[in-house]
Amino acid sequence: MTTTGEEDATARGGPWWWTRWRSAALDLGLAVGSAAECGAEGVRFAHDAGVPAAVGVVFGVLAGSTLIVRRKWPIAVVLVSIAITPAQMGYLMGIVGLYTLAASELPRRIIGSLAGMSFLGMLIVMFVRVRQDTQRGTWELGDWFVPFASITTAVGMTAPPVLLGMYVGARRRLMESLRERADSLERELQLLAERAEERAEWARGEERTRIAREMHDVVAHRVSLMVVHAAALQAVARKDPEKAVKNAALVGDMGRQALTELREMLGVLRSGDGVGGRERAAVPLVAVGVAAAAAASRVVDEEGVGDGPCLSDVDELLGQSAAAGMAVDLSVEGETRSYAAEIEQTAYRVVQEALTNVHKHAAGAKTHVRLAHRVSEIAMQVENEPPPEPASASAARLPSGGNGLVGMRERVLALGGVFVSGPTDAGGFRVSAVIPAV
Repeated sequence: MTTTGEEDATARGGPWWWTRWRSAALDLGLAVGSAAECGAEGVRFAHDAGVPAAVGVVFGVLAGSTLIVRRKWPIAVVLVSIAITPAQMGYLMGIVGLYTLAASELPRRIIGSLAGMSFLGMLIVMFVRVRQDTQRGTWELGDWFVPFASITTAVGMTAPPVLLGMYVGARRRLMESLRERADSLERELQLLAERAEERAEWARGEERTRIAREMHDVVAHRVSLMVVHAAALQAVARKDPEKAVKNAALVGDMGRQALTELREMLGVLRSGDGVGGRERAAVPLVAVGVAAAAAASRVVDEEGVGDGPCLSDVDELLGQSAAAGMAVDLSVEGETRSYAAEIEQTAYRVVQEALTNVHKHAAGAKTHVRLAHRVSEIAMQVENEPPPEPASASAARLPSGGNGLVGMRERVLALGGVFVSGPTDAGGFRVSAVIPAV
């Protein structure tokens, strides 16, 4: 298994400058080996220099022990190994020091300079030593052997550790780069997951709002008319039985239509995608919103079959309001033409909700509905005059949740239109909307 850079960094922990305990143990072992080597070679150095052997041993042990700081100060270790090269000691320290230097993050010019100095020092020492051995008669070889042995030994003591250190350093840097990329990818994936969750939550909120708006448009208008007709029915039940029967029939029709549309939307909310009715999977909220919008946009007759609302249904809508006792007139400007289904449904819902608000808040007030068909847009305005009596606004006791104007604004703005609503100077209320025709 592999770990990312952050996990790897937290997993490390060693004494002083070491990142791991095993690295400290390795350096300590190498330092002990180097000190033993230099101490043993210090005996010969003391003999050649004419000093006591103990001095040579102590000198060698101290010089070889500097290998323990090779990770902290690799330059110092290499310089010490170069310095003791004439004493013909510190071969292990020189090899390990060059390897550590080449694997470090130091500039290449410093690595090359110190490696060149080590090569030159080893070349001179080996040249002198081999030449002395040949002059003493230890080896009976030609003159070519001295430079050959010197160069070969110097190259062998310098090139392999430098090349190996450069390879290990490049590999370590590559692994660190890959680890950093893995960390970056992990953070990006986590960020993407958080953003996806935020978008999903936002989408769920949008669909909840959409479902609430569609259900409000389906129910509010019809139930408002039902309440108005019920109040009128209560008022004329004894005086005019025929009108009471007519109002009761209208209340029944509107109630059946509202129940039919509600049943369709609730069926969508409850239904699943199970096969044969045995399995019921959860319906995505987006699908619920689309289906709810489709169900809300249908004006269903008694048999439950109908078409989506459009501007041609505005006359019927005004007729229902007039039957409920509202004095309403319609004026149309421009040449009547057809629009996209979504535009006509939105225009219809704006007029419907505006009339519903008149029933709720200004019962009995005269209302003017204006439609303007322009070249690149359609405009609508619903304006009511002040109610004839202040108490009539609440006579039917119609509740208001404050969602009607919000829903109209959301519908119009979703199509790139403009929506304005507010009281008039005469004491009434005006709702205006302009929707692009394209």
